[in-house]
Amino acid sequence: MDREPSDTCNLHNTALKMSFFKDLIKGIIDKPKDNSGNDSSKGSATPYYGTVQPDPNFNASRDAAALQKAIETKGVDENAITDILARRTNAQRQEIKAAFQQDTGKDLVNTLNSVLKSHYKHVVLALLMTPAQYDAHEVRQAMKGLGTKEKVLNEILGTRSNQEIRLLKTAFKDAYGEELEHDIQGDTQGHYQKALLALCKGTRNEDSNIDDGLAKSTAKSLFEAGEQRLGTVSSVFIDVLTTRGDAQLCKIFKQYEKFGKQGFAQAVKHELSGDTEDCLMTLVKAAWNKPAYFAERMYLAMKGIGADHNTVTRIIVSRSEVDLQKISQEYKRMYGKTLQQDVTAETKGDHEKILLVLCGDQTGV
Repeated sequence: MDREPSDTCNLHNTALKMSFFKDLIKGIIDKPKDNSGNDSSKGSATPYYGTVQPDPNFNASRDAAALQKAIETKGVDENAITDILARRTNAQRQEIKAAFQQDTGKDLVNTLNSVLKSHYKHVVLALLMTPAQYDAHEVRQAMKGLGTKEKVLNEILGTRSNQEIRLLKTAFKDAYGEELEHDIQGDTQGHYQKALLALCKGTRNEDSNIDDGLAKSTAKSLFEAGEQRLGTVSSVFIDVLTTRGDAQLCKIFKQYEKFGKQGFAQAVKHELSGDTEDCLMTLVKAAWNKPAYFAERMYLAMKGIGADHNTVTRIIVSRSEVDLQKISQEYKRMYGKTLQQDVTAETKGDHEKILLVLCGDQTGV
């Protein structure tokens, strides 16, 4: 195997992570419920779990004019900027950008970039990108300069749909003139590189239908590639986790219990190490309960001395029209306090206000 099994302290260096790890094992057995309390695999209508709703009285030119006024106000009116951009959907913000360009002859992104500051500016600029552009930007930043932010790569490539991966790759090529795979090959190596490149293909089986026979045979092959032998065949773990869809993976995790002495999540912890382990554990956690995965990411980003503002911003912005309501619910369930409470504790001023509005706090501004 990639490493000798380490003790519980080394595997889970905080009580928090141990608690979440136990929840993860339980969650694999008991599928998570949706917000209505029903099994998430049932029902035909797709509910909306985002926190940002379309403005029913939307007028792009009116919003562009209001932004221009806010920018020209002495000292800049950040409250007005927040009240517009954080209360519009991404599609509406793209229309505002076009209207601003048409009405003023100026680029809204460049204009705001020149007058805003610090973390607040980062949130505003993130809101003005399309989801694919923002993913591409964050992936690029994770590989830019000395050192690679592997957890960012794992978070984005490990939680996006096939379509989102394809749009990310197109946006990356458009913005930086290079293929995403080229940059990954230059910044990573070994099994970890293989896992990321497999995810970049955007060809995971997203069929919600579960093949019980395939789940059982796959679980057996994972057991034989890890626990049953001396030395782990990492390629088997990578191939399974980067090609199967969430529903099929959860069934595989359940079937694995018939072969292994431990749950599959713990098997990944024992059999793999480093960035490869973290990448594959991202896929395991996201398959079980994606909102819980993001809740954990934000909690750890705000825990301790000095918050990781980039991670908090990225998750709140990128999930605000996807599942931020569910992330907030999981956050409260897992940590006994609201996401808004921790955002308030770790941020301040206009940065705090805009994040609270995006979280659904209507009193943020």
